[in-house]
Amino acid sequence: MTVLKQNPYELFQEEFPELAASFNDLVEAQKSQKGLDSKTKQLVNIAILTAHQNLDGVKLHAFMAKNEGATRDEITGAVVLNLHHSGLTSVLKCLPAAIDGFKGKLD
Repeated sequence: MTVLKQNPYELFQEEFPELAASFNDLVEAQKSQKGLDSKTKQLVNIAILTAHQNLDGVKLHAFMAKNEGATRDEITGAVVLNLHHSGLTSVLKCLPAAIDGFKGKLD
């Protein structure tokens, strides 16, 4: 039996369209903040998502960071930056996701 996995964000948008639209506005406002370039913002997102052990988020933002010009070393460096903050478990869980995102493996 094949089970199709729905993208959780698409489900959020379907179930709560007004809330999702407001969330998207917030994301766009954050993107437009001055002070950090787009690549750096993606690397920060990777570090934050690693602290929360959000594998899908790490993978997606690693892909986005690469599209903003980040190198593999910068992306994996954002993950291991968490070692002393959130521990080895977070790093070990998220490192493969970051590499997959860098390679464009988003499934």
